[in-house]
Amino acid sequence: MPATSAERMRNWEGPALLTYGFRPFFLLGAVWAALAMMLWVFMLAGALSLPTRFDPVSWHAHEFLFGYLGAIIAGFVLTAVPNWTGRLPVVGWSLGGLVLLWAAGRAAVLMSGLPPAWVAPATDLAFPVVLGAVLLREIVAGKNWRNLVVLALLGVFALANLIFHLEAARGGYAAQGYGLRLGLSAVIGMIALIGGRIVPSFTRNWLVKRGSTRLPAPPMQRFDKVTLLATFLALLAWTLGPHHAATGAGFLGIAALHGARLARWRGHRTVAEPLVLVLHVAYAFVPLGALALGLSILRPGLIGDASAQHVWMAGAMGLMTLAVMTRATLGHTGQALHSDGPTMAIYAALVGSVIARLLADLLPAHIGYEISAVLWVTAFAGFAIFFGSSLLRRKGTLSS
Repeated sequence: MPATSAERMRNWEGPALLTYGFRPFFLLGAVWAALAMMLWVFMLAGALSLPTRFDPVSWHAHEFLFGYLGAIIAGFVLTAVPNWTGRLPVVGWSLGGLVLLWAAGRAAVLMSGLPPAWVAPATDLAFPVVLGAVLLREIVAGKNWRNLVVLALLGVFALANLIFHLEAARGGYAAQGYGLRLGLSAVIGMIALIGGRIVPSFTRNWLVKRGSTRLPAPPMQRFDKVTLLATFLALLAWTLGPHHAATGAGFLGIAALHGARLARWRGHRTVAEPLVLVLHVAYAFVPLGALALGLSILRPGLIGDASAQHVWMAGAMGLMTLAVMTRATLGHTGQALHSDGPTMAIYAALVGSVIARLLADLLPAHIGYEISAVLWVTAFAGFAIFFGSSLLRRKGTLSS
């Protein structure tokens, strides 16, 4: 058996796309994010009707929360696990099988109105179940017990997907149901947990290289743990009682906690490197989303539920994944960790998309939604175009 990750990848003689988990899942995830948004625009305009059992809004929500994000979580986890456990990465046809399983889920949901009702849920849920089994195997074999919490969040994410399917099958409006809230809560939990490790760590590394002595607070201090506990409780309250005043108050509380947490990481000192700064901007959407949701509960006429949710779904989820995708692609393909013009344009397009969606209810007709959609497609199609060649070629493959 090869002794290192690099040797295992060099011994693989198939497509370079299957030499590491981030390659196929980041590329195909970005392509799907752009394609699904284009389909949604045509559906919104009444020019397209998909053969799916989901109503149009529920399909839109499902494919970005569970479809797109499922791919990015897989790419991140399959790339991070060797670092967490010291074990070899999943490569070759085993990786290809996971990719095909994810793609089958997208096709099954898209065409769920054609086969029997059970086919789409079973096909779609097979992917997170198998991914979870792979992660569990690696954590147990590597005795990396602290990352069991990541597996637990992945399990909650898969359960939320199941609930979403059940709600849609019963004729409910799944886009505003328990499944979506539970799934989005799992995602925000992942960002709070994993982002709380990588944002201050990457910031510290960059500042140290520049000779700075004013460094971020170390990750996972007592304050961070209190913030995480409060966040999980607030998210649980929102999942079960989304319109209760106590839930709104809880969101305002965690908005303040995450704002203070972000300030401790000294993001204002990273303006010279957008590749680091974007991590702070992406994390800022966590307290902003909590604030928006809290206000939507306590002051319903001020901001709508859907607009508030998009601060988390498009802002925190969209920008944080894009930030991690660009950074990981550069780092794991042997390139300098520095943002160029196209990379900054991708970030700007995504932020513009979030702002346009937030203001959409104030603009005439569907213009705000259309602007937001165009900018979203620009961001993810831009990633596929500008980073695709790095993901498809062997040159610069991660060393051991």
